[in-house]
Amino acid sequence: MRPPLRQTFLTPLIHENPVTLQILGICSALAVTTSLDTALTMSVSLTVVLVLSAAAISLIRQHIPVSIRLIVQILIVASLVIVIDQVLQAYLFDISQRLSVFVSLITTNCLVLGRTESFARSNPVLPSVVDAAGNGFGYSLILVVIGSIREIFGKGSLMGWPVLPTVETGGWYTPLNLMLLAPSAFFLLGLAVWAIRTILPEQAEPLSHQPPDHPEAAE
Repeated sequence: MRPPLRQTFLTPLIHENPVTLQILGICSALAVTTSLDTALTMSVSLTVVLVLSAAAISLIRQHIPVSIRLIVQILIVASLVIVIDQVLQAYLFDISQRLSVFVSLITTNCLVLGRTESFARSNPVLPSVVDAAGNGFGYSLILVVIGSIREIFGKGSLMGWPVLPTVETGGWYTPLNLMLLAPSAFFLLGLAVWAIRTILPEQAEPLSHQPPDHPEAAE
């Protein structure tokens, strides 16, 4: 029995977030979150590709030979990515240049291929679309949070609008250039994982090795 559509959509936001729980799509989370506009653009692009590819694969799932299913899935995803990339270059050229190759790399994003393979290939269209949208929004939530923090503390602005008065404009805040480097995103993502798993301890993996009891303690 499939879970309700509401649960299917909401579960990936926090409880089974693809970034913080499954550790998927972290390359783009590290690379494109230097500002909120690039994080939002990447989030929307991936979500659109994820939803449309899930719908397409679910529609033809009964006609895809098992032996070539991955080839078909990658072909569908790659076609959608090419369209998204061309749209960005036509209407958001500056952001497209800043995103560099990461839009193209949506084709090999483990989140997209994972949802099409594990869910869309074996479920009807509506649940597949809802699942894809939920995972897309879960991914987007993490990117938007990290992108906002990095831009505010790294540039003193948000979406280009001043938030903290910087010394260059006569204010008091000195931007932290470290926040614009990839290691800051790595640490912020690690803090997000730690915070969520502290609040929801069931997300923490069990220890792979249990240390033996100390002999003196046994006595």
